[in-house]
Order: sequence, then C-alpha cells, then structure tokens
Amino acid sequence: MKKTIVFFLLLCFAFNSEAQVKYESIQSSKLGEERQLKIQLPRGYNSNEDKTYPLFVVLDGDYMFEAVAGNVDYFSYWEDMPEAIVVGVNQLDKRYDDCMYSGQNSLPIETGAAFFEFIGLELIPYIEKSFRVGNFRVAVGHGETANFINYYLLKPNPLFQGYISVSPELAPNMLDYLPEILGKIESKTFYYLANTNNDSPSTKQMIEALNKDMSAIDNDNLFYDFDAFEGPSHYSVPTHAIPSAIEGMFKVFQPISRKEYKKVILELEISPVVYLEEKYQTIYDLFGIEKQILINDFKAISAAIEKNEFYEYYEDLGKIARKEYPETLLGGYYLGRFYEETGEPKKAMRTYQSAYTLKEIAGITKDDVLQRADSIKEDFGY
Repeated sequence: MKKTIVFFLLLCFAFNSEAQVKYESIQSSKLGEERQLKIQLPRGYNSNEDKTYPLFVVLDGDYMFEAVAGNVDYFSYWEDMPEAIVVGVNQLDKRYDDCMYSGQNSLPIETGAAFFEFIGLELIPYIEKSFRVGNFRVAVGHGETANFINYYLLKPNPLFQGYISVSPELAPNMLDYLPEILGKIESKTFYYLANTNNDSPSTKQMIEALNKDMSAIDNDNLFYDFDAFEGPSHYSVPTHAIPSAIEGMFKVFQPISRKEYKKVILELEISPVVYLEEKYQTIYDLFGIEKQILINDFKAISAAIEKNEFYEYYEDLGKIARKEYPETLLGGYYLGRFYEETGEPKKAMRTYQSAYTLKEIAGITKDDVLQRADSIKEDFGY
C-alpha cells in the first residue's frame, strides 16, 4: 500500500505542477493574526477572462491541499469534473484552537467561533474578490476539521454546496444535527463521508452511527455517498477518499458511461433526448457551467434510438446537434435518419446531400451520408 500512496502522490505532483499554485497570506481581524494560504488556479485560468470556477476550500491545508489540488487537476484534465479553484488554509499548530467547540451543545466557541467567522466573513470574500469564483463551493476536512465543516450546514443558506468529510472526529451532538438538517435541506447538497477500519474505535463507531442515519434520509436535494475503507491508516485515508468523493460529486458532469447507457438510458420511459437535455441543464444549475454536449453523449443517445427503434427521437437530437456543432454533418445525419425512418425518403435524401458539404464528426463520414442518399435515390428512382 505504501507504494500505491507514493505513486499517487507523485501523480498528483506531476499534474499539479502544470497548474498555477500561489502562496499568499491573509490578515484576519477575526483571528487577530495572519494566516497562510495555498491557492491553485486551473491550467486554463488566464485563457478565458469571462469563465468562473467552482471553489474548493481545504482545511488542514498544510497537508491536505496537495492531495485535493492534485485530484482536482487530474479529474479536470480528463474533463470528468469542471476546472476548479482550490484554496488550502494552513492550520499547523492552530488546529485545536480552530476547531474548539462547546462541551454542552457541540457548537464552535471562542477561537473555534472566530475561525468559523474567518472562513465565512473574511476568506471567502477575499477569494471571490481576487479570483473568478462561481456559485458552487466544496469544503474538505479530515479528522477534527471534517467535523468542523459541518457547522456551515447549520446556518440558513449554507456557505457550501459540497462537503467532503474524511474520518471526522465528530462532536457528540453532530449525530443529531446533521440528519435533521440534511433531511430538510431545500437546496442541492452533496455530502461525502468516509472512514477506515484503522480509525480509533470511538471515531469509527460514531461515523457508522451517522452513516446509518444519513443513509435513511429521503430528500431529493441530498446526494449522499459513504465509503468504509479497509487497510489505510487514519492519516493515509484521504488519499483514497478524495478521488472517490470527487468522482461521485461530479458524476453528472462526466460522459455517459457504458453502465449508464445499459442500465439507465436503454430502460428510459421518456425520450433519451430529454434525458440528455436534463443532464446538461443539471450541470448548468449545479455548477453554473454551460457545457457543450459531448460527442460521446450524442453517440450514446443515437445508439439507444437505434437499439430501441425510437426513430422519431432523431428529429430533436438532430436539432440539438445542429446547434451544438453547426459546422459538422452531425445534425444533418440525425435529421436524415429521422426522415428516412418516418416515411419521408425524398427529404431524407436531400438532408443527407446537404450534410455532405460539412465537416465529418463522431465517426460519421461524408461517404456515409452520400451512400445513404444514393441508396434512397436508387430505391425510389429520384
């Protein structure tokens, strides 16, 4: 396992070296001191001045930042998540004070309350003023800080929409607070919880109790995932949990997989084109990103139409393809298939012929559309 972790860290470093990493300080009136920050900007940050990015705020930034930043860079490189800004807050020698809570109600007190306000009233506004941050924010914590990020859920209009809580050292009342709040939450919220069999017995027991209650929540606004890892130590488990959390949190952003195609799309009772539109509308609603529909996803929907012989759906798919890839023959090909299979061969022939002048794409060639047009012409004597 040590070899796996070393390889993982080297991989993160290799990808992270391509992104822009800044080291800054922020003076805090809430803390009465200066706090060190690590900031990673996406590779393409300077290429589009109008683009905004999701924000990851990483507590325990002195050792957690690189693990999160490396994974964010890696997943966004392969377009399995949007590019994002990652900010690590160093807490070396300050962790205990920053995470202080009351023994009576488990809520932040004294230095813990000051750190809570520092994040919400100073750090986030500073980052938003300095960089192009979007509306989707993720908080990441480990151990005591994994418990601490939960406090932002207890406020009206939570500061974060995503939470990655790795082996949290839970405050006692948190076992009641979280299920109650998340059971009623009215905005889309992602919550990832993980532990390892090598956590302390008390930590593991409390996390298992929390997972039991969280798993029973019936709320369409909550997207909850849990991992129980076997083998990693308490200190190495973040290297396992973080990629799992990111992959699950941004699942809708990823291309349609073979599993999704077989288990979901082929079994749909609605138009697969509507499913495609809703997928990309969800991406926009959650992350504020107008993502171009992937060629992979067009091909998946087209394959489902052919498999189920629902050719009438090709009309809507063709219109969307023309909008997304206007210089290619994709839209013309899909519309040609619609006309061909719904009893309008002359229209199909002309549509294929007009598509011939456009660029090839998605494995569909000019020869393909020309052959279809010629075949119709021969069959019907046009």
